[in-house]
Formats: sequence, C-alpha cells, structure tokens
Amino acid sequence: MRALALAAALIAAPASAGSLYVETGGLLDVASGTIAAGQCILVEGERIARVEACGTTPEGAERIDWSAFTVLPGLIDLHTHLADAGQDADLALPLKTSPQLTALTGAHNAKVTLEAGFTTVRDVGTYRGLTDVALRDAIDRGLVPGPRMFVAGAYLTHPGGGGELNGVVPNDQLPADMRLGVLTTAEDARERAEFLFDHGVDFLKIIATGAVLAIGTEPGEPEVTEEEMRAAIAVAEAHGSYATAHAHGAEGIKNAIRAGVRSIEHASLIDEEGLAMAEAQGVWLVMDVFNGDWIDEVGTREGWPEEYLRKNRETTQIQRDNFRRAVEMGVPLAFGSDAGVYPHGINARQFAYMVANGMTPAQAIRAATLSAATVIGHEDELGSIAPGKYADLIAVAADPLDDVTTLEDVAHVMKGGALVR
Repeated sequence: MRALALAAALIAAPASAGSLYVETGGLLDVASGTIAAGQCILVEGERIARVEACGTTPEGAERIDWSAFTVLPGLIDLHTHLADAGQDADLALPLKTSPQLTALTGAHNAKVTLEAGFTTVRDVGTYRGLTDVALRDAIDRGLVPGPRMFVAGAYLTHPGGGGELNGVVPNDQLPADMRLGVLTTAEDARERAEFLFDHGVDFLKIIATGAVLAIGTEPGEPEVTEEEMRAAIAVAEAHGSYATAHAHGAEGIKNAIRAGVRSIEHASLIDEEGLAMAEAQGVWLVMDVFNGDWIDEVGTREGWPEEYLRKNRETTQIQRDNFRRAVEMGVPLAFGSDAGVYPHGINARQFAYMVANGMTPAQAIRAATLSAATVIGHEDELGSIAPGKYADLIAVAADPLDDVTTLEDVAHVMKGGALVR
C-alpha cells in the first residue's frame, strides 16, 4: 500500500504544458563525471523521452535555449527540515510557532529550496509532528511550489532525548503533536512506527544518540537502543520502507548499523570500526559538513545557547576529518546539509566543503544526485538525466566540475517538465 502511495506522490508533480526540447551547452553525466557538448533533451510531459545530439526541434515541441549553460540533474538534499520553525536563539520558538504557521513557514521554505535547484528533499523530522506530511501532500497536489518530498513525520526518540524540545517546559507538558515519536521500549517503538506509517510517512527517523542542538543531551551518548531500533525498522520494512538514524557518537552509530538502518545522519564521531561496518554493509553516511561554521558564526553572534555552541565546536572539525577518512575508504556518502539549522535555499554551499574535505567536484555532485536518489530508493526515476526519468533539470553558468561553487547560483530549474525559473 505504501509503495503505491509513494508512486502516486511522484506522479503528482506539476505537469508541463507539453513537449519541450531543451538545448544544452554542456550536459553533465553524473555517473561518469563527464560533460558532453551539443546535447538536447526531449521532455514529454513529466519525463525525459530522449537525450541526443541537437537537431531540428521535434514537431509540436517548444525549444528551450539553455545553450549558454551546463545542465545537470535536479539536486537532492537528504537532510532538510522544511516543515519547521527554524533554528533560533529562542529555545521556545517551535512551541511558540503554531502548527498552522509552521505549515505556512514550510511552504515558504519549500519554494526557496526548489528555486535554489533542489528538486527533491528528504525531510528528516519536525517538532510539529506530521506537518511535513501535509506540506508534501500540498506540493504533490500543486497547491504550493516545492521539491519532491520524502518525509519522516516525527522523531523516534527517548524522553528528553535528542529529538525532544528540551529546556522550555517540562516535556510531559508539551503539546501531543510534539511528542508523537517518544518511546521507552521496543513495543513503544513498534507502536510509534506503525502510527507514523498509518499517517502517511515515507520512512522513519530514529534518534540513536544525543544531539548538538538539543538541550541536555550529548552527541556521543547512545539513546534509542539497538533493540528499539530493530523493532521500528521491522515495521518500516513491513511497509516497504526503511529507517535512517541521527547518530553522532561512535557507539550509537554502530548500534544503528547493527539494527539495520539504511543511512546515518551526521556521523560526526564515527570511529574506524564504524567506518568499516558502514563500508562493508553499504550503509550510507549523510554528513552535514557545512553547517558547523554557520552555527559557530551566526549562533555566537545571535546568542544561541552556549551548550549548543560548545557541542558544535567539539564536533565540527572531527566530523570533517571523518568525512575525509570515509572518502578515502570508499564508504557510501550522500548529500545532506541539515537545512533549517541555516536558512533554506543556501543548501549548495555544502558542495565546497565536501570538495575541501576530500571529494572531487564530480563525487560531490554525484552524492547529491544519483547517490541520493539511491538512498531514497528512487534511482530508477530520479538522480540522472536519462530516458524514462523525471525531467528534473538545473542549469548553471559555469562548469561545476571546474568550480563547484557555481551550484550556489542556479540560473534555471525544471521539475517534472515544468519550468520553475
């Protein structure tokens, strides 16, 4: 049943007016990391029909002149928080922001994210539970512009853990929609997971360790247990889905890998054993190596809690060192930026950090296209420019293989055959 719902969500993307013939200056093949000149893309409806040497515009098609640009697949960010109030010095901001305003804020975040060239996101949790489901559905119905969304609905977390809004009011006084995933036993984990799938989520997000941006938790400390994770993952698998784990600390990371997660978010303090386990088992690491600088600079200036700033300082450089080590070892890595910690729409700033910490530009771009599509299980429809796939395209003025920062200034965006800008 859930597989049918996922397919319906993909099909529901905005339709184009008809056939388009997109003339490119250079066309990036993300699998090989090469750019071909003189290529045209025939788009019919939402899908790519042909990729070929440019010729006469096919009968009935509108020619789109992107001949001054390099064209590549729409980008995918695997770690966003569109449907949330955003990060702020005020711990109570998510509580002060009503579910209705959270949804409208999410609509704004979705628009700027799409216009920045990210045509698909995996939204990995919101304090206001299930707001992301509503935003995804509104986008799919064409009510608001935004990227294709795959959503988690809520955080599966221990009481007072890294997925809770701590330090504002006693947690048991928080609204019910802010505690949909709180659990203390494996049976709780099963029940919460079933509830979330019954209410339309695409996958599960488990809080396996403490968090940088959560009062009273430590990134290195394990939280949701291996047994509890296994229980939730069994539910996800029964629904044809999977789980990802927020995990900074080495032990929590290894607990999550043993439990059967598909990916690890952050992976800041991963050790050599954890890297080897991820490489051997094909578990993806989604490491947000950009936002540590944002937290340090902006958080310090704006007066974010000192606990946040201290934990950020303790994890930023070691995470980047471990990212470099993961690249060296060939551990599967995919793009996830933690947008929402910083303003939405500047997600592409992470590419330069990935390159500075060991990746080639081609590897970094692949992490945000074909690799990311593989993590969400839709590599047959997303992540590259090929016949049969969705016509999710972006155009940039320079060669991103020479200067990956050109992805920070996207000139044109197409999602599902519809021109966005």
